[in-house]
Amino acid sequence: MCGIAGFIDVKKTRDVDSLRAHLKVMTDSLRHRGPDGDGSWVQDHVALGHRRLAIVDLSDSGRQPMVSSSGRYVIIFNGEIYNFQDIRAELESRGVRFKGASDTEVMLESFEVWGVEESLRRFAGMFACALYDLKDRVLHLFRDRLGKKPLYFGYAGDDFAFASELKSFFALPGFAAVEEEQARHLFIRHNFIPAPWSIYKGVFKLPQAHSLCLHLDDLAATRNAADFLRRAVPYWDRQGLSSQPVAMKTEKETLEELDALLQLATCQRMIADVPLGAFLSGGIDSSLTVALMQKQSPRPVKTFSIGFSEASHNESEYARAVARHLGTDHTEFTVTPEEARSVIPHLPDIYDEPFADASQIPTWHVCRLARQQVTVALSGDGGDEGFGGYNRYLLARYVFPAFSVVPLALRQSLERWQTLTGHQNARRLLEVCGAADPSDFYRRIFSYWQDTSLVLQQGAAPDIALPDYQGSIVRHMMMADTAFYLPDDILVKVDRASMAVSLETRAPLLDHRVLEFAWTLPDHMRIKNGKGKWILRRLLARYVPDELFERPKRGFGVPLGAWLRGPLAPWMQDLLGYEPLRQQGLFRPAIVQTMVSQHLAGSHDWSYRLWGLLMYQSWHRRWMVKPDVSHKIARTG
Repeated sequence: MCGIAGFIDVKKTRDVDSLRAHLKVMTDSLRHRGPDGDGSWVQDHVALGHRRLAIVDLSDSGRQPMVSSSGRYVIIFNGEIYNFQDIRAELESRGVRFKGASDTEVMLESFEVWGVEESLRRFAGMFACALYDLKDRVLHLFRDRLGKKPLYFGYAGDDFAFASELKSFFALPGFAAVEEEQARHLFIRHNFIPAPWSIYKGVFKLPQAHSLCLHLDDLAATRNAADFLRRAVPYWDRQGLSSQPVAMKTEKETLEELDALLQLATCQRMIADVPLGAFLSGGIDSSLTVALMQKQSPRPVKTFSIGFSEASHNESEYARAVARHLGTDHTEFTVTPEEARSVIPHLPDIYDEPFADASQIPTWHVCRLARQQVTVALSGDGGDEGFGGYNRYLLARYVFPAFSVVPLALRQSLERWQTLTGHQNARRLLEVCGAADPSDFYRRIFSYWQDTSLVLQQGAAPDIALPDYQGSIVRHMMMADTAFYLPDDILVKVDRASMAVSLETRAPLLDHRVLEFAWTLPDHMRIKNGKGKWILRRLLARYVPDELFERPKRGFGVPLGAWLRGPLAPWMQDLLGYEPLRQQGLFRPAIVQTMVSQHLAGSHDWSYRLWGLLMYQSWHRRWMVKPDVSHKIARTG
């Protein structure tokens, strides 16, 4: 993994030295993503910059920006192409000769032989890239199928800019940093900001599996980045793949094919010229990932887990048991409450825009732990979305059909009782019971505020486009998660937390070939006997005894409610006090103060809503009151 940044001086008013100076500030802000070196390329008023985290081919032949053999293309690339060795062999059979051993060079020569669109379809990996075509004067931006690697673009005054993280935009003198009101509402509703929005007006996230082609003349004709967003086209038909006929295979046939696919995906993700390990929580997904790694490794795999002194949130014993069974080289660290909370002041710098998935705290800590010994860590991300693991899928399969027979008007009248209960889960259940259809059911599950105008004084949240209905509510929700929750919550959380400590993470279960296979499975191979991820459970049982992983699903969380009533209470009252909120003029102080008081008193659990408000206020103080581009990411301990 690396960090990329660049811009085009649309009016052509600056000399090369000025362009390089601004580019250097952009890339310096991404040093945490690439501490092993930097590079720049400036020509035609196009500036491309790169920060390198060296993983494959540590020599100078892997440095970026990199120019293709013909001199036509220049690339800056963040990520990994896992099947690059197979593609390289095919290119060599066509007479292509390589100078080094990097996947970046393989990408460039693929573009030379097959063009951009065909090459993207051949790549299996995670990537965010900017590719400049000197012959046609065209800039290509593209992002991997699942959205593992981030890519923002927009205007900063007269510059068209793009970068891995928003902080890089502050390096350009024309960047206005005006908050996008609709993005604020979306964040308050979901606790994250879904693509294509960003928190800043006129700056967008390129959606997953999309490419954007811009001629330099196009940039001179308009200053509206939203016009360019509408030109972005998908190169992977996720919707079509998910609606293909269900495969009629036996469980044994399914297990054999899935085992082979995951072994391939895992093997390709173990290619690295630096130390490599894995996260291990003891759950199904991480245990299966480690089991497949250990099967293919000649030495014990380095595994990492963290525990908490609070017994209610400590699962380290399960990870320890799986590690012992598989024979890994296991490192475990118990985080004290004080250590766990130490990262909170740094979250606005790590995430750049409001982000409020509280598991961002333990994710950062396990990344920091792993980085002390390895540069690459495999994770179990993707098992829930691909194989039906979330508890909400059980709710959708067993509960939604039952309450759907009740007249909608009656269910919506029951929904009004949610304001009277202090229990968070009971309140959420009452909220979703008023859903009119499967898409409404999904939106309600992911809305901490059904009506954001109850807490925000101005504006409203825009509608989110969800995938078409997929034949069953479980398939529909899995596809919606893949398009919405996965790229904009889970993958954002892991990317920023890992990159803050210069750690590359890889997820075999998110290989697009594995997901395409998963979408052919019938629902009963995902959910059976009241349990999700049925087929993954059966596959894991080949490597790990059932008793080591069969237990109720728990998230990777922290005791947030108790922290907000205890040691974090003064911080919460400072950020969410009535007078600061009144002066700020964004939120309704009385509503917020009621929630704070009820939570402190213990009559209600408003953890998720309050965490969202706190993360917004923390971001606002950091970036809207006194922004700068020093961006020193914490590396405590």
